Amino acid sequence: MKPEAISVTELNKYIKEKVASDEYLNSVFVKGEISNFKHHYTGHMYFTLKDENSLIKCIMFKTSTATLNFVPKDGLKVQVFGTVAVFERDGVYQIYCKAMQEDGVGSLHKAYEELKARLEKQGYFDIAHKKKIPYMPKTIGVLTSKTGSVIRDIINVSTRRNPNVHIRLLPVPVQGEGAGEKIADAIDYMNKKQLADVLIIARGGGSLEDLWPFNEEVVANAIYNSDIPIISAVGHETDFTIADFVADLRAPTPSAAAELAQADVFELKQRLETYNRRYKVALKKKIEYMKLRYEKCMASRAFKEPYQSINEQYINLDIQLKALQNSIMNKIKDARAISMETISKLDALSPLKTLTRGYCIAEHNNKIIKSVKDVKQNDQIKLRFTDGTVKANIYHL
Repeated sequence: MKPEAISVTELNKYIKEKVASDEYLNSVFVKGEISNFKHHYTGHMYFTLKDENSLIKCIMFKTSTATLNFVPKDGLKVQVFGTVAVFERDGVYQIYCKAMQEDGVGSLHKAYEELKARLEKQGYFDIAHKKKIPYMPKTIGVLTSKTGSVIRDIINVSTRRNPNVHIRLLPVPVQGEGAGEKIADAIDYMNKKQLADVLIIARGGGSLEDLWPFNEEVVANAIYNSDIPIISAVGHETDFTIADFVADLRAPTPSAAAELAQADVFELKQRLETYNRRYKVALKKKIEYMKLRYEKCMASRAFKEPYQSINEQYINLDIQLKALQNSIMNKIKDARAISMETISKLDALSPLKTLTRGYCIAEHNNKIIKSVKDVKQNDQIKLRFTDGTVKANIYHL
């Protein structure tokens, strides 16, 4: 007997119930690498978890994302805890993540934060210690892997901006054990030999583990003690390493580092040409202005009648002189009137004036006799009249 066919919905529902009844699938702990990550505007996160041979879709609802202490992104290795369930409508199974953490980087992240805090306290990140990047370096030193897109991007951008610039590559490992020491040695070597005017330390993106050599203290010390200015271009724009904080300048990408390391000579040439044109226009306007000013000056009264201003000053001087003379004469007249009035008052009070009225002044031994007590009998005295003096003797008192 031919079995009766069931619908797709019934089959998906059956599979969903089977999966839901499996206790193991209700609490799975899976690790893998994130790809196709999308953070929906609703707050939900959709991504694929993969390893070398397989992948599985995952979803983390907004209610669970609040517990995350990092930002998920493509290429990041993580561990997720959740439930495997079937989405009945599409007939696909996926992990509904309840929690997620970075895989194997917990201790690295802690070490990163501790080193960052310690170096910041020691002043490794201070702006005052940052060196200025030279405007037109003759030689750009590059510390990166000798193969890959990083060095090609730097060379392409650098030669496009300045065909005459010299790129000196010192290959170094950019990940793995011992890479930090080799990067630090390369920085010291470039400084000791003075092989560049500016250094670019670069590598492509990667996980925290991949970028770890640039988070090592030995690299931070080498950058901090470098006499050559250093531009750090490690990882993607969202990646920040200790090297980025210590470096004199941080670039979001290796290509951007090449742009920041030197000026664009073609742009500079265009700027000079623009300045030259502006200078010529400004000079022409200046000459026209000076010509107009000269013509205005030559047409002015000062040049047509040069003595007019002097003559006007002579007239003004004469007026001032006349006013001064009048003021002096008035002062003399007023002083003379006051003097005459004073003389009249003094003359009225003068004893000589009294003599004209019939009085005389008696003197004895050149002293005015004011009382009978001032003379005695037989003294000879002198009487002064208005028109002369006579002598007299005292015969009786």
